Amino acid sequence: MAHTVEKIGGTSMSRIDELRDTLILGGRTGADVYGRIFVVSAFGGITNLLLEHKKTGEPGVFAAFAGAGAGGDHQWHDRLDRVAEAMTEAHHRALDHAGDIEQADAFLRDRLLGARNCLIDLQRLCSYGHFRLSEHMAQTRELLSGLGEAHSAFVTTLLLQRAGVNARFVDLSGWQDQGEVGLDDRILQAMEGIDPAAEMPIVTGYAQCAEGLMREYDRGYSEVTFSRLAALTGAREAIIHKEFHLSSADPALVGQHAVRKLERTNYDVADQLSNLGMEAIHPKAAKTLRQACVPLRVTNAFEPDDPGTLIDDSPPEAPAVEIVTGLDLYALELFEQDMVGVKGYDAAILDVLTRHAVRIVSKVSNANTITHYVDVSLKILRRVEKDLEALYPSAQISSRAVSMASVVGRDLSGLSALTRGLQAIAGAGAEAIGASQGPRNVDVQFIVDREALRTVIIALHRALVEQPRVALKAA
Repeated sequence: MAHTVEKIGGTSMSRIDELRDTLILGGRTGADVYGRIFVVSAFGGITNLLLEHKKTGEPGVFAAFAGAGAGGDHQWHDRLDRVAEAMTEAHHRALDHAGDIEQADAFLRDRLLGARNCLIDLQRLCSYGHFRLSEHMAQTRELLSGLGEAHSAFVTTLLLQRAGVNARFVDLSGWQDQGEVGLDDRILQAMEGIDPAAEMPIVTGYAQCAEGLMREYDRGYSEVTFSRLAALTGAREAIIHKEFHLSSADPALVGQHAVRKLERTNYDVADQLSNLGMEAIHPKAAKTLRQACVPLRVTNAFEPDDPGTLIDDSPPEAPAVEIVTGLDLYALELFEQDMVGVKGYDAAILDVLTRHAVRIVSKVSNANTITHYVDVSLKILRRVEKDLEALYPSAQISSRAVSMASVVGRDLSGLSALTRGLQAIAGAGAEAIGASQGPRNVDVQFIVDREALRTVIIALHRALVEQPRVALKAA
């Protein structure tokens, strides 16, 4: 029996009791219930409390622990108590049987007590001069992160078992594991002896492995686990259940009446969206699925009867703009009159950006100017500028808050998207600071003032998506 591997994100997990009856069961009975492996994220907001808030940067347990040093600041204890309250509230909301709640309470107490004792021992050990707490931060981050997925997977298993499903908790978090294995071996060993046709594995989105998922992928680790599981088990299809449809634009910007749900797209488009912060899937996970010839489907978890968006390598029937989206950035510019004909400027700038872990979204250059459009905090940007000033004391280095609006599609050839996009922006009373289109014809980028981004997205969507397809071909 061909199976699917399906991932449920954190926001959707917070309503897992609803999804049990709709998405997971959905009227299925007997053998029809099975043939599906679920990879789950932590309940909504839990990973933010364990690590740090993804958007605001508010410190969680990890950030507080890292800031405490070996001196033993106990702020992280208070934050771990806050995590315990939030996780307890999450499973009390999802479960309704007293016995299941009791099991979930005991499971959570065991994991959190173990983690607390581990961190206390680590602080105590690093109070001696021979040991450095900074050397253990990567492992500490992984330990804390894994708590969220282990908890949600265990609770989901209890919930499904209570509903009569032969569900199995598959813990990839390496809790109290004495060995060290690679990601593939971790997954294959955990799945050994499991028959998806007769039982439903509920798998943790975090997997402890020798590679260190968080070191390379940070918060994108659950999609990496999901994609490797799908590839290694030969899944018929990989499915990501989100709380929204993959659409031609944000309905909150252009209006629900104007957006079009994407029926089908490809991995090139998925990569472009990831670059713009609108992730359909982590690019590394997409690469894994693409190489394994496993198609990806992105669905709305709360509309289980809708087939969602299929992502594979199929070409489009005709060129078309599929998505219009945007992202706030900073334009980091280095002007040096003596740059003409001199090699090394670009490489040196990239070294500085890499050292500060700055994400580059796009770049342009001419004879004496190199501009990088970067997704970074203002605090880090100032550090980058300081390093570049030291490196090139005669250069003029400046930065500016801008936004990038991007038009994306599998094939934009023959649509004059760049020209028509500029006309649409001007027609809306806005101005493009810059614009570019690569020869691959999968995206067009427009740099605009931040306050104009909403207006620009609406104008681009209206001109390039909302028009009848006949008009697009005629253009």
